Amino acid sequence: MRLLKLICFSFFVCFSFNTFGQSLDELRLQKEKTASEIEYINNLLKETNSNAKASLNRLAVLERQIKLQDNLINNITGEIGYLSTSIQQNSKRIDSLSSELESVKVKYAAMIRYASRNQNSNNQMLFLLSSADFNQAYKRFIYLRQYADYRRKQAERISDFKNSIGGQLLEFNKRKEQKQNLLVSKVRQTLIIEQQKKQQNDVYSDLQQKEKDLKRKLDNQRKAELRLQQEIERVISDEAKKVTRKNSKEPGLALTPAEKVLSGDFSKNRGKFPWPVQHGLITDHFGDHPHAVLKYVIVRNSGIDITTQANEKARAIFKGEVTKVVAIPGANYAVIIRHGNYLTVYSNLSDVYVRAGQSVEIKDEIGSIFTDKDDDNKTVLKFQLWRESTKLDPEDWLIRQ
Repeated sequence: MRLLKLICFSFFVCFSFNTFGQSLDELRLQKEKTASEIEYINNLLKETNSNAKASLNRLAVLERQIKLQDNLINNITGEIGYLSTSIQQNSKRIDSLSSELESVKVKYAAMIRYASRNQNSNNQMLFLLSSADFNQAYKRFIYLRQYADYRRKQAERISDFKNSIGGQLLEFNKRKEQKQNLLVSKVRQTLIIEQQKKQQNDVYSDLQQKEKDLKRKLDNQRKAELRLQQEIERVISDEAKKVTRKNSKEPGLALTPAEKVLSGDFSKNRGKFPWPVQHGLITDHFGDHPHAVLKYVIVRNSGIDITTQANEKARAIFKGEVTKVVAIPGANYAVIIRHGNYLTVYSNLSDVYVRAGQSVEIKDEIGSIFTDKDDDNKTVLKFQLWRESTKLDPEDWLIRQ
C-alpha cells in the first residue's frame, strides 16, 4: 500500500512538473517573439538615427517600441513568478523525497539486521527441511526467493531516491540561477523603457511646436486619400458595368462563376492572410481616432499604415487580378487588385511591377514602397481592404503577428 502511494506521488510530481514546463515554454516563446519585434523596431529607428527629426511616424514607432518593452517586462515578471513557484515546488519535492528515503533506509537496515541474524544459508536450509511435506517446502522456497527479490528492490528504491533527489537539487539550483538572471534583466529593461519614454516625450514636445506643419501635412494626406477613394469607387462602378445583371435587384458587383468562387475563397481566409510586406509594424490603425499630437483633431484612416524598412516590397495578400494602377498626387502610385467582390489597395509605392489586367498570386511582389527622405526617412505602405463599396478593417483579415 505504501509502495502504491509512493508511485502515485511520483506520477503526480512528474505530471505537474511537465504541465508547469509547458507553461514556462509558452511564456519564453512569447518573450522571444517580443524581443525579436523590439530588435526590428530598433533597426527601423537606426535608419533615421543619423538625422533624426520629430515626426508622427517616429512617434508611432516609439509608442509601439514602449508597448513591446512593457510587454517584455511583463513576460519577465511572469517568468520570475513561474520560477519562484517552481523553486518552492522543487524544495517541497526534495524534502518529501528525503523523508521517504530516510524511511526506506531505516526499514532496509532493520531488514538487513534481521537477515544477518536469521537468514544465513544453514537457517534457510533448516527452514526448508523442517517442512511438513513437499507442498509446504515449495511454498517456503517461493517465500525465500520473494524475500530476496524484495530486498533487492528495496536497495534499488534507495538508489532511485538518491538519483531523484540529486536531479531535483540540480533543477532547484538551475531555476534559482535563472531567476537571478531574470531579476537583473528586469532591472535593465526597466531602465531602457525609462529612456524610451523620455525620447518619446521629447519627440512629442517637438511636434507640438510644429502645429502648422502638422495641419498642412494632414490636409495633404486627406486630399490624397480622397483622390484614392474616388479611384476605388470608379473601379467599383466600372466593374459593375462590365457584366449585365440578370437580376437588377441583386446588390454589389456582378460576378462571373469563377469570381464567385474566388470571393468565397477570400472570405474563408479571414484572419489568415499574409501581410502585404514581409516585415513591418502597424503605425496607424483603421477608422476614426484622435490625432497623436493635435488636440480636437480626428484622423480618418480608410485602411492601415504599415511602417517598414527602406527597399521593402509590397506584395499581394491573395490571388486576383490587377484592376488598376494609378498615380495619386501626394501618395505616389497605388495598385488596386480585385479578388471577386473584394478589393485590396496598396498605395505609396515608388515603383510598380504589375499592370492592369495582370493576374497575381499570393505573395507576388507588386511594387517598391516609397521612402520619404524629407520626412525622417519613413517607409510606409498604406493598405486598404474593401468589400465592394464597404471599407473593412485589414487587421481583422491579416494573420496576427
